[in-house]
Amino acid sequence: MVERRLPKPRDLAPLMQFKKFDFNASRRRLSAALTIEDLRKIAKRRTPKAAFDYTDGAAEGELSLRRARQAFEDVEFSPSILRDVSTVDTSTTIFGGLSAQPFGIAPTGFTRLMQTEGEIAGASAAGAAGIPFTLSTLGTSSIEDVKAANPLGRNWFQLYVMKQREISYGLVERAAAAEFDTLFFTVDTPVAGARLRDKRNGFSIPPQLSLGTVVNAIPRPWWWIDFLTTPPLEFASLSSTGGTVGELLDSAMDPSISFEDLKVIRELFPGKIVVKGVQNVEDSTKLADLGVDGVVLSNHGGRQLDRAPIPFHLLPEVAREVGDDLEVTMDTGIMNGADIVSALAMGAKFTFVGRAYLYGLMAGGRAGVDRMIEILSEQVERTMKLLEVSSVEELEPKHVTQLQRLVPR
Repeated sequence: MVERRLPKPRDLAPLMQFKKFDFNASRRRLSAALTIEDLRKIAKRRTPKAAFDYTDGAAEGELSLRRARQAFEDVEFSPSILRDVSTVDTSTTIFGGLSAQPFGIAPTGFTRLMQTEGEIAGASAAGAAGIPFTLSTLGTSSIEDVKAANPLGRNWFQLYVMKQREISYGLVERAAAAEFDTLFFTVDTPVAGARLRDKRNGFSIPPQLSLGTVVNAIPRPWWWIDFLTTPPLEFASLSSTGGTVGELLDSAMDPSISFEDLKVIRELFPGKIVVKGVQNVEDSTKLADLGVDGVVLSNHGGRQLDRAPIPFHLLPEVAREVGDDLEVTMDTGIMNGADIVSALAMGAKFTFVGRAYLYGLMAGGRAGVDRMIEILSEQVERTMKLLEVSSVEELEPKHVTQLQRLVPR
């Protein structure tokens, strides 16, 4: 029989310790976010629909994005046992330099529209975490301002080759002068994808107000206060703005872009040249023969061609074919540190997060980006420990099985 007695106060005291209340609402929100999906939910509550949907949405039926995320969910890990993982090393070398984590921040456009701190929050958070930050041609902070926000960190520049070539060449020269060490030559945007959420929302730069816009903004006064009390929203690297996102992209992009343009950019930029938007093995092989430094397997986050190849599925074959000749990296669909570990095991040298970064930014500005990096870093380290690998270099294809739903007939 178990002996029963009345509890004594001194016995209860250690069991009744209440969590200290944090009076900082932003810090309280962010600390409660345990996953990127948690940050996404906070971002959706705090951001007007048009801005949130620009981040969250993709092209047409959004099949490419859903399939990319599903591919990471359809992973089975194969852990080892009885290995010493009391400490793990998540750092890696990519494009000639060190990164404290095997992921960096991808280039995103219109970023200050999501949250007024924009690229400055992203660059400074990346610098503090020791990971690379990539500025988009369509960014809303200038090359020089990003350098000032992240003076000692690794800054990279993503380039669209425009119809007015001299604009693109000028951006390359500015990035080189600001000591950006890597340039992403982007090849998957000859024209804008059909981003239907943006069309339905009338999303444009500058924002176009409608009755629906105003009604949606009423419960989000903080966004409007930030928007109206900070410098006007514009593309910091471009002089011409106005119109819908698709109109802006179509006016800037050039469907005649070719390998000759890549040759010119290589001559202009002294750092590493990486081609972003590669979607098949044949092009990867050709780029390796041309001597570029790396590729980013990407379908532009599902924002261009719907039903595009899934980068994570494409990764193993590309890594086998060209991994010895150039550095293979990837983006699209990453929502968890386990996704990053899976990509590394299947042959990626590095990964990039775009939406995850913007969810953090919308959820809490610079502090939200810090929290995003913290969440992914913790997940990467925990997954590695549970797989019982102590460094990024130890990850191999044997650790991951890609379970595939979409099998060609």
